[in-house]
Amino acid sequence: MDRRSFITKAGIAGVGAAATGLAAPAVAQGNITWRMVTTWPKNFPGLGVGAQRLADRVTAASGGRLTVQVYSAGELVPPLQSLDAVIDGTAEMSHGAAYYWQNKSPALSFFTGVPYGMTSRELTAWVRYMGGQELWDEIYDQFGVQGFLSGDTGTQAGGWFKNVLTGVDSVKGLRFRTPGLGGRVWEKLGVTVTNMAAGEIFQALQSGTLDAAEFVGPYNDLALGFYQVAKNYYFPSFVEPGLATELVVDKKKYLDLPADLQAIIRDVAQAEYDQVASDFYANDPRALKTLIEKHGVQVHQFPESILKAGAEAAKEVMTGLRDSDDPLVRKTAENFIESLNIVRTRSKTTDGAFVNARENYFQI
Repeated sequence: MDRRSFITKAGIAGVGAAATGLAAPAVAQGNITWRMVTTWPKNFPGLGVGAQRLADRVTAASGGRLTVQVYSAGELVPPLQSLDAVIDGTAEMSHGAAYYWQNKSPALSFFTGVPYGMTSRELTAWVRYMGGQELWDEIYDQFGVQGFLSGDTGTQAGGWFKNVLTGVDSVKGLRFRTPGLGGRVWEKLGVTVTNMAAGEIFQALQSGTLDAAEFVGPYNDLALGFYQVAKNYYFPSFVEPGLATELVVDKKKYLDLPADLQAIIRDVAQAEYDQVASDFYANDPRALKTLIEKHGVQVHQFPESILKAGAEAAKEVMTGLRDSDDPLVRKTAENFIESLNIVRTRSKTTDGAFVNARENYFQI
């Protein structure tokens, strides 16, 4: 997909959508229309498409009793104001990533991606079966909203760099787009970190405002065109090992819905978590092949010195959260760490051991 095509589409109707979208949700003959704002460009591979598909599935499963209208990044509100739009009533739903809102509570970062933390399957186990959802509910109750896992990119790429990295000294002073707790880790390595929405990154790289950037991985990064301004692509991300997206809803309006409509929203979000994961698993390797063979991208692994320094920085960040003065942040960090130390044993002894055996002994 051409980078300019979906970014241009994302902004075409911005003023008109904003003018009409602020009207109250439609309620006619028992039918309801809710507005979903997203942090993603329109038709964005995996994430934007997943948000639209989630909305369409809710609409279809409810027989039109609950119709969800999607507003892509910038159409109704700026992308990084999507959660605020739900909190202030501009929209009933948002689709984004919880770590975008860590200024509201650092604990929210645990529900997107944690440096050297859980893989996507481990994160799902924590949220669904080990107390994660209950903690998430407690955090979001402060803002009158409800969060659901809604998508999964898997382990992400580490980022695009204009120059080859030789060690920790080669990243010091770089201006790097990366969000969440991962940004705090990179800062400890001497990087100047900023966060910006997907549609803003290319121009910042091109203009020199950024020296490096990471977003998700090959499927998205090919569409965003980063290969045009940086050729060194690093794998894997050690700060985003299993990124999850979220669907957030106005909690009062959600609880006012009939039980079957509540279930439809909850169950469709869960189904989309797995659907988006499959989309990325299928299309990331295809996109990476295109980046290498068609666009001359050079794929690297991070030097060991960066991985080790990143791990030490991640421990410092996690320790700080576990010792936070905020009881809810502390409780979330403690539960996450305890759960990580349980689920990682399965990943190591079963999943990791199998993958290693397959790589070593099975070629077909």
